[in-house]
Amino acid sequence: MPTMKGTSSKTFLKNLGPGLLFASMAIGTSHLVLSTKAGAQFGWIMILPILLANILKYPFFEFGIRYTNITERTLIEGYLNRGKNYLWFYALITLISTFTILAALYTVTAGLFSTLFDLSDLSTITIALGLFVCISLVLIIGRYSFLEKSLKFVVTILFVALLVTTLLVIFKGRVQQVADFSPPPIFNNVGILFLISLMGWMPTTVEASSWVSLWSVEKWKGDNYKPSLKESLQEFNFGYFSTALLAIFFMIIGWFTLYGTNTILSGNAVTFADQVVRLFTIHIGPWAYIFIAVSAFATLFSSCMTAHDAIARVSLDIIDLLFPNKKLSGKKIYFTLAIVVLAVINFVVISVFSANMGQLVGLATFVSFIVAPIVGYMNLKNVMSDEIPFSQRPSEGLQWLTYAGILFLSLFSMYYFYIVLF
Repeated sequence: MPTMKGTSSKTFLKNLGPGLLFASMAIGTSHLVLSTKAGAQFGWIMILPILLANILKYPFFEFGIRYTNITERTLIEGYLNRGKNYLWFYALITLISTFTILAALYTVTAGLFSTLFDLSDLSTITIALGLFVCISLVLIIGRYSFLEKSLKFVVTILFVALLVTTLLVIFKGRVQQVADFSPPPIFNNVGILFLISLMGWMPTTVEASSWVSLWSVEKWKGDNYKPSLKESLQEFNFGYFSTALLAIFFMIIGWFTLYGTNTILSGNAVTFADQVVRLFTIHIGPWAYIFIAVSAFATLFSSCMTAHDAIARVSLDIIDLLFPNKKLSGKKIYFTLAIVVLAVINFVVISVFSANMGQLVGLATFVSFIVAPIVGYMNLKNVMSDEIPFSQRPSEGLQWLTYAGILFLSLFSMYYFYIVLF
């Protein structure tokens, strides 16, 4: 496959795609809810765990770009090359994601849409159905090319709206603390559990590293060229570090509008988002409602689109690799079928388990935490294999950062496992 030379801004914009999709997928509930709640409950100090999580997890996602660019194979193919057990393990993770992540994302997005635009006459299930139909049609008709182009537009709006929101909050100044306010402890069971959730989902779950790998291959097919490793990493780094910056924006909004007010924060994602929007407009003024409303909805809508697309692609890739005679991926009819099947399955999950959606999200959280260090190790095995020339393997510093990330995730996973089960 031919490559494009040069590192001009025009070339960078041409290469913009997988990293952008990663950013739009990652900037979901981890940012809108967890980052905002971090600032609201604990204040500015929460910038430290946000940055730490983004730094320690960086290698696992970078390896997805590195491995695919050098070998022209997806990260999932790399798992198969390490051994079929690796692939079966990842297939199990994907199966759980199929029944949990999308249902949770669409439920929260539908609930927030209803709240923001005062659609109380419509049930969350009805709005979720509308979102499933809308997003499925966009993905089926437009496919990767339209997804990439539309998200350039959506993410630009999101970034501008969120930047304006953050600047308005900073210009207005912090909300007045109540007289009897006492900062909540961070290192008790409640605080540590919140830290685990925040850092575990920041910027997103580690198994999503293969999603970026698949998007890279799809972009090369559509553009008929493959960027150099340097160009691919530049594009991905732009998307990755944008997610960290936006997480800090959300944290600042929570810190400036809620910290020190003794406001009781809802554990429900939709209710909490509504609290933030309403308190923000009280703090700044009703005229500013549109900025926080657009930021909140664009955040979740883009996450629904990218996650739906990615899980469909990952599922087809896994089936192809486990059953080589199938050859499903790359054919429009099977991609269409995968999008529709995922929509139907998750709509049924929302309809049947809507009252227990918290338990499904809890299951997804539990699985993501437990498997994160394992998937990180699998990614490291891929980029340190004989498929990668020695000169193009991760630097020694990046390798040490990887080991630190695996240790960090392992300790967090074990502690979370202990709290949940005992």
